[in-house]
Amino acid sequence: MKKYSEMTADELLAEKEALLKEFAEYKNMGLSLDMSRGKPGKDQLDLSMDLLDYTDYIEDGIDLRNYGILDGIPSCKRLFADLLEVEPKNILLGPNASLSIMFDYIAQAYSHGLCGSTPWNDIPGIKFLCPVPGYDRHFTILEYFNIEMVNVPMTNEGPDMDIIEELVKDEKVKGMFCVPKYSNPQGITYSDETVKRIAALKPAAEDFRIIWDNAYCIHDLYEEGDKLLNIFDYLGDYGNEDMVIEVCSTSKMTFPGAGISALAASDNNIADIKKRLNCQTISYDKMNQYRHVRFFVNAGGIKEHMKKHAAILRPKFEMVLAHLESELGGLGIATWFKPRGGYFISLDVMNGCAKRTGELCKEAGVTLTTVGATYPYFKDPNDSNIRIAPSLPPVEELDLAARILCVSVRIACVEKLLG
Repeated sequence: MKKYSEMTADELLAEKEALLKEFAEYKNMGLSLDMSRGKPGKDQLDLSMDLLDYTDYIEDGIDLRNYGILDGIPSCKRLFADLLEVEPKNILLGPNASLSIMFDYIAQAYSHGLCGSTPWNDIPGIKFLCPVPGYDRHFTILEYFNIEMVNVPMTNEGPDMDIIEELVKDEKVKGMFCVPKYSNPQGITYSDETVKRIAALKPAAEDFRIIWDNAYCIHDLYEEGDKLLNIFDYLGDYGNEDMVIEVCSTSKMTFPGAGISALAASDNNIADIKKRLNCQTISYDKMNQYRHVRFFVNAGGIKEHMKKHAAILRPKFEMVLAHLESELGGLGIATWFKPRGGYFISLDVMNGCAKRTGELCKEAGVTLTTVGATYPYFKDPNDSNIRIAPSLPPVEELDLAARILCVSVRIACVEKLLG
C-alpha cells in the first residue's frame, strides 16, 4: 500500500470505509482483552509453584519465623549480590515490590534528607529528571511529593546525556529515575558510553541520587540478551560512590504479589537507610526470602528459571511485532522498537493520534495502558506514544488484540489526515 500521506482524499475515504467495516466486526464480538500492564500470565506464574513447598525455616540455627535480621537473611543477600554483582554488605532486602523501596527512599529524602543533607521538603522548587517515554509509577511517586519532573528524551543509547549533563548543573535537580536495561516502555538498554557518562556526572546537588531501577536485569527474551555495564564499577572513579541507588525484585521472576525486593547501594547509603528502617520495621518476610533461596539456589538458578519465562513470552512479543510490521509497516504512520527483553513494546503513532487510538481500542474491548501515562503528568507532548503489554493475554487473545490495535491506529490516522 501507499503511505497514507501520499493517498488522495478519495483513497483515504475508501480506506476509512474498509477499516470501519472491519472494526465493526471486532466491536460486535463483545470482547474484553487486556494489554494494559506488564502482568505475568498464568502459565508464567505456574512456573514457580514449587516455591511454596518448603516448610523448613531454620538457617544457621536461627528460626526465620521470628523477629529480627533487619536487612535480610545472609543467604538471600548473597543471592542478590551475585545477581547484581555487588558485595552482600551492599544489599538490603525489602518487601514484595521494589516500588515500595523507591517510594520509601524518596520519602526519607523528603522528610529527613540523605546522609545528613537538608530535607528536600525544606528546599523549594526541587526537580527530578525523567527519561521519556518512561515508567508511570516513577512519575506517580514524584507527583505525590510535589517534585517537579523534567523530561529528558530517550535515544537509542539511553537518555540524552548532553541534556542531562547540562541539567545537573542546577542544584535544585536532586536526581533521576531510570530503567537502564530494557527500559519501560521502549526496551532500550543503556550503552556502555551512556553508563560511563552517568557515572561521571558532576551534579551541583551534593545529595543528587539516581534511582537505578534495574527491574528487567535478567528478563531476556533471547539467549543472547543485552549486556548492561555494572555502574558500581565506575562510580568510584569519579567520587560518585553514593550517587546511585539500584533496585530490583523477583516480582516478574516468581510471584508479583509475593516476591522479594532488593536495594544495592554504597556503604554510606546503606547505613543511612538502616537508620530509617530501624524505625520503620523489625524485619521483612524472612520466610519468603528463605523460600526463594531454596528455590533458586544461586544466580545461575535464576537465569535458568528466566529462560522458561522467555520461552513463554517470546512468541507473544514476536506475534505483536509481526502484526505491527504486516499491518502498519510501510504506511508512514507508526514506528516501534523491537525489544530483546523486558515487558513492553513502545509504539509511536502519527502525532495527535494516540488518544484516539486508545478510545477506539476501548470501544472494541481492548484495554491499553492509559494513553499519556508514559510521560509525567500524563502529558505526551505529541500525543503519539502507546505502551503495549503483551504478557498477560493468552496467545489467541493477544492475536486478536493486536489486530484490533492495528486497525484502531489506522482509523485514527486516516481521520487525522482527513481533518
